[in-house]
Amino acid sequence: MTTNPTNPTAKTTTIDLNADLGETTDGVPVADDPAMVALVSSANIATGFHAGDPHAIAATVRAAAERGVTVGAHIGYRDPANFGRTPVDIDPARLADETLYQIGALDALARANGTKVSYVKPHGALYNTIVHDEAQARGVVEGVRAFGELPLMLLPGGVAVDVAERAGLRVIREAFADRNYLPDGTLVPRSRPDAVIAEADAVARRVLQVATSGAVTAVDGTVLAVDAESVCVHGDSPGAVELTRAVVGRLQAEGVAVRGFL
Repeated sequence: MTTNPTNPTAKTTTIDLNADLGETTDGVPVADDPAMVALVSSANIATGFHAGDPHAIAATVRAAAERGVTVGAHIGYRDPANFGRTPVDIDPARLADETLYQIGALDALARANGTKVSYVKPHGALYNTIVHDEAQARGVVEGVRAFGELPLMLLPGGVAVDVAERAGLRVIREAFADRNYLPDGTLVPRSRPDAVIAEADAVARRVLQVATSGAVTAVDGTVLAVDAESVCVHGDSPGAVELTRAVVGRLQAEGVAVRGFL
């Protein structure tokens, strides 16, 4: 934490903002990637398994490189029909190979466009499954380690955090700007009407709470410690660009800088 030069008595902290991008498939966009890349500090870029085609992925990688935004591999189940949001019963060894494959493919596109893959974040159902499924968590971690010692972006408190740290990988603990939490620290299922926070002011307050106190407030009022280094803003949510601009504006007004975790 450093002094704010515009107000010497104030303190400035930083937070990483990440967004799920690169999910355009066959010309059908899911998010406004160029606009989101201009606002966030880290981009979780799809690898083609749950969404995204090579040409669109490359365009998002290029936009991130031009903006100095950190590129992460947004790995997922090979399940484009369900956008990677349906759990898959997969052998951990197969999952390890598919993890490695996805990272390597994205890294090839990244290096061709002047950047590289600097971390890994699981997507959708895979992200949620490895919170409690140790076998699949090991598969993901083994795939990451086969590529190199990349940090893994994960939900705090899950099994995957322990598996990754035991394997010597750095864990980037993440909070969610526009998702509600249950009292046990997991996310409210998307099947519930209160899963997503749609109001810009509420989302901005959530991110500010994470940045300044390392906590989030669950749906029942429980205050949960998350100690997150990064906060996810979903690029595919309705009004995502305007919502993210509101978040960045509120952070700046409170002396919080948006800055990558690396």
